[in-house]
Amino acid sequence: MSIGKQIDFASLVEALGAEELPHMKGMGRRERKAALTRLKLFRCALQLFAQRGFPSVTVEDITEAADVGKGTFFNYFASKDHVLSVMAEIQLGKVREALQAATDGKRSIRSVVHDLFAKVSEEPGRSPELARALLAAFLSSSIKELLGQNMSEGRRMARRIFELGQQRGEIDPKLKTEQLAFHLQQSFLGTMLLWSLGSEQKLQTAVEASFQHFWRAIAKN
Repeated sequence: MSIGKQIDFASLVEALGAEELPHMKGMGRRERKAALTRLKLFRCALQLFAQRGFPSVTVEDITEAADVGKGTFFNYFASKDHVLSVMAEIQLGKVREALQAATDGKRSIRSVVHDLFAKVSEEPGRSPELARALLAAFLSSSIKELLGQNMSEGRRMARRIFELGQQRGEIDPKLKTEQLAFHLQQSFLGTMLLWSLGSEQKLQTAVEASFQHFWRAIAKN
């Protein structure tokens, strides 16, 4: 399986705690096994990053925690830094799901954006230590360009969500949607950073407050 092969990691992560993975029934045996192995390496790496910090973790540490050979790791990732690309894929998948929900038109744009705020905080929000480790790793890793491309793609999809919101009369039509998409990312990253640095608020409370503030600023009066 090539490193660039696309798998629905958002669904994998959300179903990780379940005994069964119903969304994987359509996969062939080899594809299913590959998806689970890559996810296992990713989750073990996250736990180690949270415990020790990104710079202190080696590929050997990750493979030992995942109980796989070192060669197996490089079947899925070009380097330790590339493990972080899975997080970007997960977050991008959640934005893609939000865009699909907005396009379907069965829910309000407010509901779609509210749900997106909550979902993108799920994985990095498992602990303040993990959130800090991820933020530090993103800033210091060798895949900044790849992460930047994913952020840009996320903004493109968010912009389309906001355009739909303006068309449906929910969002102020005078606002520039590209700026709204940028501020959406700013709001999320700022919330995660402040929470990870020791905010007394629960993450869910902080995320809800950020959404309410964001929506009041963009809603059509």
